[in-house]
Amino acid sequence: MKKNIIKKGMVSTIVYPVVFGIILVVLWQTQILHHILGTDTFTLPLPSRINNIIGDNFSVIMKNVWATVFVALAGLLFGSLLGFILAMIAAMSPHWGAGGLSIATAFNAIPIIAIAPIFTNLTKDFSSDPNIRSMFAKTLVVMITCTVSMGINAYRGFIELKPFSFDLMKSYAAGRWTIFFKLQLPNCVPYIFTALRISVPGCVISAMVSEYFAEYIIGVGRQIRESIVLAQYSTAWAYIVVACLIGIVMYAVLLIVENILLRGRTTK
Repeated sequence: MKKNIIKKGMVSTIVYPVVFGIILVVLWQTQILHHILGTDTFTLPLPSRINNIIGDNFSVIMKNVWATVFVALAGLLFGSLLGFILAMIAAMSPHWGAGGLSIATAFNAIPIIAIAPIFTNLTKDFSSDPNIRSMFAKTLVVMITCTVSMGINAYRGFIELKPFSFDLMKSYAAGRWTIFFKLQLPNCVPYIFTALRISVPGCVISAMVSEYFAEYIIGVGRQIRESIVLAQYSTAWAYIVVACLIGIVMYAVLLIVENILLRGRTTK
């Protein structure tokens, strides 16, 4: 029974998307998709053309990919760490915690396209190197995006305990930190991965959007913008495909790590 459930899960999460992707590429390459959408091969280049551009400019593309991945991972790391600390403080001090998380949620409601240029201007005195200033500003944008999802989900993991488990620990005369490390933290782990599933796609999108307004011209998002401005749609689509691959690879790595660490446990 369990094997059948696993097989059905693999079909729904792997086989169906792959089959759909193959069908889409075939329709795209045969220009059937162009007829459906009413467009041409200049605005929507063929997959073979996009693949050739990626191959011919692989070294340049990878330079921009590493710049985007660095910002995305740095923002994800620091944002998730900050969100986890806020959730821990909120769980230990409920009177202050609810207000703190509400303020963090309000910051998350601000569009990325609004805060990215603000941080670019605020960090102009951070360093004399425009590359360092640009990376710092973009990392801050991504960090804000990732902080809230981690804070809210980790907070749920700290407070949504099994019935009477907290009282049971108290009956054993367990101290506050013992309860945290023995009960609340293990209970929070699945919620952390739930937050990361939200933050990983979000950090890639935030990194690319922040690159639109960055001072230093590097990154996948910036190259998409520059290519569209210059009407180089084939190059823009090449970077769009690369951006999709970045998100897919990062999300796949997260799922692999989650399955290894949470084997035998049910995620929330």
